[in-house]
Amino acid sequence: MTAPPRPAPAPPAPVPAAEPAPRRGPVDLPGPEGDNSIAREPLWYAYGAGADAPQPPPWTWRPQPPPDTHVPPPPPRGGAPRTGLPLGTHERLAALPYPALPAPGEASGPQVEPAADRLGRALVTAFGPQRREPENPYNDHRPYASPRCLFPVHAFVDGGAGMPWRLLDPDRHALTGAPGPAGTPGDILLTGRYTTVPPAYQWFRGSLVAIELGFVLRSLSLGLELFGLPARLRPPGPDALDRLAALGLDDTWAWSLPFVVEPAGAPRPAEPEPAAVPEPPAHLARTDPALAEIVRVNREQTYRSGTAPLTTAVPAGLGPSSTAPDWAELLWRRHSGRMPRALHGMSGRRRRQPAEILDSAARWLAVPPPGYELASAFDALKVTAVVQGVEGQADGVHRLRDGATRLLRADPTASERLEERYGYGVSPVNGCGIRDAPLTVFLSVRPRALFERLGTAGWGAVQHAAGWAAHGLCLSAAASGLFARPVRAFKEIPTQRVLGLDPDEMIVLSVVVGVPQATGGALLDLRL
Repeated sequence: MTAPPRPAPAPPAPVPAAEPAPRRGPVDLPGPEGDNSIAREPLWYAYGAGADAPQPPPWTWRPQPPPDTHVPPPPPRGGAPRTGLPLGTHERLAALPYPALPAPGEASGPQVEPAADRLGRALVTAFGPQRREPENPYNDHRPYASPRCLFPVHAFVDGGAGMPWRLLDPDRHALTGAPGPAGTPGDILLTGRYTTVPPAYQWFRGSLVAIELGFVLRSLSLGLELFGLPARLRPPGPDALDRLAALGLDDTWAWSLPFVVEPAGAPRPAEPEPAAVPEPPAHLARTDPALAEIVRVNREQTYRSGTAPLTTAVPAGLGPSSTAPDWAELLWRRHSGRMPRALHGMSGRRRRQPAEILDSAARWLAVPPPGYELASAFDALKVTAVVQGVEGQADGVHRLRDGATRLLRADPTASERLEERYGYGVSPVNGCGIRDAPLTVFLSVRPRALFERLGTAGWGAVQHAAGWAAHGLCLSAAASGLFARPVRAFKEIPTQRVLGLDPDEMIVLSVVVGVPQATGGALLDLRL
């Protein structure tokens, strides 16, 4: 399997090439406390920033209420009246054959629509609920995966003409507040709310929001492409806090620094007036010290590059899908594995797969995100896959790079050993299909080398880049008739050994790609 080599990301200004990070002994690395990537998350950050042998913070093992007891805060209040998004987007997507894309700037559909309407359709494509599964404990399902279907990342659209920012409300298929000037699109601001995620996830709440932002960025990029609307991406820069303050949220301190997507033709809003973002409540350091640290670290995630073109979300050279003839069907088929009767986890079955599933996965995983920092962090990611039962490929551990696959080690037992190292094994209330999965993909990075390349901004950038890559893998799986479940529940140290990773490589994210089993449950169509 071959593809053109991935272009190296160009820095915004000449910078000296970073020397490779020296290999360090195990004594310098984060300790094995908990032996899983979630518990080691703050240790990896400290190690990347230069601390040797970092120790767990005192709050690491503080008892937390079960995640199921967490009640997320209500959505931000939006101004009235709401403005509905365009209807009929599902029909437009059904008329677009997969994997074809319209030419940049080309309006889709039988007639030319105003750019503002095409932006509305792109938002529906990226965020709109697809279905409700009454037997699934996590509802509703959008085109992208989200931890516990909580969707902590929100989109705000510039109201234009000095009007307030408008909150996208996907469930109501609307934008809050009065519309801007007729026919013009507005900038889209993406930011995540940390308090949406249960406190039981501790410091990992920051990574979950950052990873989902990467998912959302690729989902939105695809929506804009499908409706022929070019755009640019503005990463968090020195003015990021001012942009966050301009949203007028009651709990601004609890939101991540924003990314701004600027569609072509959108009037450039005035630069936000400098405004103070409220500090986290004084008691937070005592009642939820992990959250206080998440906010502190996020405020260090500013990038020195400016806006960059929003590059394609779709690899070139894809063949047609036997299960998804059009883009509407592809988005409908994306799921994370289903279980019957409100059980948790994922079910799967063993079935030999054609070589095309691995070729497709490698191609989707090779498309870099836009912008210098994101593309540079993406380039630093190592993609390792455990393959099983794929035509023309040996069972075992493979490396995926630049759209190609290379066998590292034949190992028919690798999938079974991975399942033994997964934190949610088969039980009376949980399913686990890892040992039957044809493909389990791991995205890893060396934090010390990443920080030497990008500074503290590398931490957020690599989480975003991993989310971007994983969403592509989810779409690839849907095109192959498979499910794709992003997970972070593998015990990290023994998983490193199965994959042949070095001890200084952190697993950023993994995705289990499996063969779905029919559960007999209803799928209620929510598309408009």
